[in-house]
Amino acid sequence: MSDSRLAEAVELRFNRHETFAPRFGWMHKAYMQVKDVPDIFYREDAPVLLGVGKNMVNAMRYWSKAFKLTQEHAHGDPSRKARLAAPTWRARWLLDENGADPYLEDTGSLWLLHWWLLSAEPDSKCQVPSWYVMFNLAPRSRVTDLEMQSVITRYVHENFKEDDWPASESVKRDVDCLVKMYASDQEFNPLSPGSFEDLLMSPFRELGLLEGQGKGKQKTWRFTSGARSNLPAAVLAHACLDYASRLSSTAGSISLARLAAEEGSPGSAFRMREPELTKAIESLVGNHPDLQIVEALGQRSLAYTKPPKSLAWDVLDEYYGCVRQREDFPTPEQWIEMYPGLAETAAGTPRKKSSQQAEELVFGEENV
Repeated sequence: MSDSRLAEAVELRFNRHETFAPRFGWMHKAYMQVKDVPDIFYREDAPVLLGVGKNMVNAMRYWSKAFKLTQEHAHGDPSRKARLAAPTWRARWLLDENGADPYLEDTGSLWLLHWWLLSAEPDSKCQVPSWYVMFNLAPRSRVTDLEMQSVITRYVHENFKEDDWPASESVKRDVDCLVKMYASDQEFNPLSPGSFEDLLMSPFRELGLLEGQGKGKQKTWRFTSGARSNLPAAVLAHACLDYASRLSSTAGSISLARLAAEEGSPGSAFRMREPELTKAIESLVGNHPDLQIVEALGQRSLAYTKPPKSLAWDVLDEYYGCVRQREDFPTPEQWIEMYPGLAETAAGTPRKKSSQQAEELVFGEENV
């Protein structure tokens, strides 16, 4: 068995994207429809309402869930098998017309979505196991398509029962989609109707995480690493504090080495080594009263004087112009009152009732 946390971190979902990588405008369109039409993804007129092809409707549903922008729950009518979708509070914060960045014009928002996509949160596992493996567990940075398929298959076989193993074709399609999503130098396939659109429409190519070399079957892909000039320090700090909150909900510290190298860490997701990660957040830390870089016994750590989950959102919200202070912006508690399906667990049962329920769903179990 593998010593990775893969089984705890991911849901075994493969090839749910209908071969479509997320495209410009999809997340905003999905959010704007879901907030008013919870069964949008099952409606016959969904392609018209969303402005996409029929297969793309399923892809939009998948990516909205994978980015943790929607959460599905049982229909109020027990005879209806289709699950309804509800927009999460973070989707309201980011994608509403009065939100942080509804059209994802700031590259920092793409980094943020990339972090949410790979994150394994207490109540929301990572929905893209192939992506999780390649960013967190792949032993080499330069690989071919076949080598990616092999690495993903090996980790799945080491961590899950044989009955749960995906078909090899499903893994292959995941690899194809991952490349479409991040690589900026793909080859146009004239036999694939959507190939040209894929080259134009994936915003995540702006992150510069994947580069190609060579052509045809001999082409290799390199997961880049190093400094990220288009990654805002506030987004990186948010990810660091978010990760720290999964280890402890109280004020404290976490070593920069862990933030850079651990499975599931920001350094793994963003492919940043400790020196680059440290340099990137130093400017923000130096001007923030609740953050500090400390050194003890030759090890540097990020120290924080407030619970890390709520502080992570404070840092992020300030970068985007204090969205939570805007007129009529709902609190997490008010949002759950509007969308009670968000209080339902993945198993379909209600979460515990308490005065802090909504805050816990967004910020964790610490006080906010």
